[in-house]
Formats: sequence, C-alpha cells, structure tokens
Amino acid sequence: MAIWGKKPEDESTDFLAPRPATDITVEKSHSLAEIAVDAGAVDVTPSTSSIEIIAEEPRFQAQPETSLEPVRRSNYSRRDSLRGESFDQPEPAAMLTADRLIDVSARNRPAPESGFRRFMYFLSLKTINLGDSLKVREQKAIDARIGAALDGGAKFLPVLTRKGGVGKTTVSTLLGMALALSREDRIIAIDANPDRGTLAERVSKSTRFTVRDVVNRAAAIDGFTDFSTMVSRDVTRLDVLASDSDPMLSEAFDEGDYNVVADMAARYYSIVLTDCGTGIVHSVMRPTLQRANGLVIVSGGSVDEARLASETLTWLEANGYGDLVRNSIVALNTATQATQLVKLDEIEQHFKTRVRHVVRIPYDPALAAGSVIKFKELRKGTRDAARELAALVVDGLNSPL
Repeated sequence: MAIWGKKPEDESTDFLAPRPATDITVEKSHSLAEIAVDAGAVDVTPSTSSIEIIAEEPRFQAQPETSLEPVRRSNYSRRDSLRGESFDQPEPAAMLTADRLIDVSARNRPAPESGFRRFMYFLSLKTINLGDSLKVREQKAIDARIGAALDGGAKFLPVLTRKGGVGKTTVSTLLGMALALSREDRIIAIDANPDRGTLAERVSKSTRFTVRDVVNRAAAIDGFTDFSTMVSRDVTRLDVLASDSDPMLSEAFDEGDYNVVADMAARYYSIVLTDCGTGIVHSVMRPTLQRANGLVIVSGGSVDEARLASETLTWLEANGYGDLVRNSIVALNTATQATQLVKLDEIEQHFKTRVRHVVRIPYDPALAAGSVIKFKELRKGTRDAARELAALVVDGLNSPL
C-alpha cells in the first residue's frame, strides 16, 4: 500500500530534493537584436559564472555611394553645352539668340548692295549670291563701330587745340556729321568758343538762338521739343548750338553758363561734342575737361602747329588729365599751309607715342571754302577719314579711362 508523501523505491530518491542554486547574471549594454555580437567580446568569469556581453563599435564605416554620372551644373552656358556639360535645369529662353538660330549660309545671306555681285544676284534669279565685296564689308564694319551702343548717360567729347586756324571747327563738324549719319541716337555739337565761334556757320542755320538763350531760358525748357527750337539741324541729323555772335557777350559765357548748357544737352543727347576755343586756360575749359569722356586734339601740318598741339598734350598731362591724353585722338589736318614741305610721317609718329591714334584729314576744296559743309559732296577720302575718326571716338567712349 502506498503511503502518501513517499516515493516508491524504484524511483529516484532525489525527486523531491532541492536543486543547487546557480547564480547566472547576464548583463547587456545593448539589445542583442540591435547589434552584432563578436565572439571575442564575450567575457565568462569562472568564479562567478556570470556572462558579460560588451558591444563594440563597427570597425568599418559604410562609405557613401558615389555616382558615376557627370556633375550637373545650374548656371547654363551655351559654350559649356557645346562642350558636353550637363545641367540640372532646362535651357532658358535667353539661350535662343539670333547668332545661334539665324542661318548665315550663302542661301540666306543679304543681297549684295552694288556692283557686279548685285547684277549677278538678280541675273540668276537670286540663286547665286556672292555676298558683298570686301570694300562693302569694311564699310559696314565701320558703321557697326560708329553705331555701337554706349553705356551710361551722355558722353562728352571736347575738340581742342592751342592754336587757331588749324581746322578745329571743321574737324568738329566732320566728326559730328559722321556720328549722326551712322547712329540712331542724337548728337549735338556745342560752340563754346569765347571768341565768337563759327561752328553754326558750317551747317544750314535754322534758328537765331545761341548758348546765351539756353542759359537764360533754361527754367522754361520743358522737353526736347522746346530745346530743339534753339539748335540748327543738318541733313545728317547733327544738331548745332551756336555761340554768341556778340564778342562782348561771349566773354560773359563762363563756367557756370557752360554747366547749364551741358546739363541741358545731357538730357536729350547721347554724345555732346564741344568745339572749344584756343584759350585753354579759359574758365569754360575746366568744366569741359572735367566732363570729358574722350578727347580730340587737332593739329596742323606745319612745324609750329604740330609743336603747339604737342604742348597742349603736355599741359593736359601736367594738370591731371594724363589718362584722358592717353585715350585721346589727334586729327592731323593736312590742308594747312606748308604741309607739303613737312614730313607728315614724322609728325604722326611723334603723336603715336603720346595718344591712342592719329587720323589724317586730307585736303578737300569743299572744306577749304569755309562755308556750309555738305557731307555727301565731300571727297571720298575726306568722308572715310571722318568715319574712321568717328569709329575711333566711339571705341574710346566704350573703353574706361
């Protein structure tokens, strides 16, 4: 009979005996699910039978993936595009320029303007287009230089010399006409000669107003329409503002008066030519030079005329206008007396060491007469010289001093 509470003898005697306690402590610094356990990092202490798990930082950092695609840029450039550069933005509309889109091949070039090439063009029913000749292309290049856009406001260009009778007023007129013919903006020539200048007599006069009237009526001039009534306009579209006809009044034209006239002209004109007098130390000369963006020095072809023109450059350099001198142009008038006895090449070579360029103005009977100048009736050499001078002037106005 089995007694409750006792185990049958055939069963193990330690069935109900308590088991020895085993102290097993597991310490974790990180969750096992979050890190990988290195076998060498498991430390088993025999005395305490405790297991200590230490997680180490990964020995290798993951490197960022590098793309094999070319670097893409945001600042779009047509030149970079032609080189195969990639951009991360669509091409802007500003890239659709005329130079890029217009076909300039022979079939689309403009018809020749004159000569055999034009005759052949129409004879072939516009199928043979040889284009303009070299001569015509050079003329168009000069036109483009003269007509170049100018940055900023009005540009002031004095025409001066220390000696009278060398053709300063003639050069001022030729230069103004050449500029007005090829440019779309307005050109004005102001006669600032204190000794009664003759600039207005070189164009067809259409008004009796002078610089004195502009000074006296400056407050009442409300626009270009009012101002245009005080100037004479040539067929080339050159506007001329005359000096006072009374020598006693012209002496009263001082620095303040010139500034009034110059400020008024700057409102309506892009280029303001100033035909200066021979008195380089006159009070009007200071504001004229202070406003100047360029300079034209006129020299005759004789020894004393060339020397005085060179002394004018020396005076300007000594008075702080060295940059203006280096960017200036000398107009060498070869129509003066004794020109044929002088080595013009030597005079020209001298000035080339001091200024930016020298332009020879050839003799022309239409200029020697001293009357109204009609640009289209001048000799071709004279017109070409005036256009070259105009192109050089605009080149200098676009170049910072």
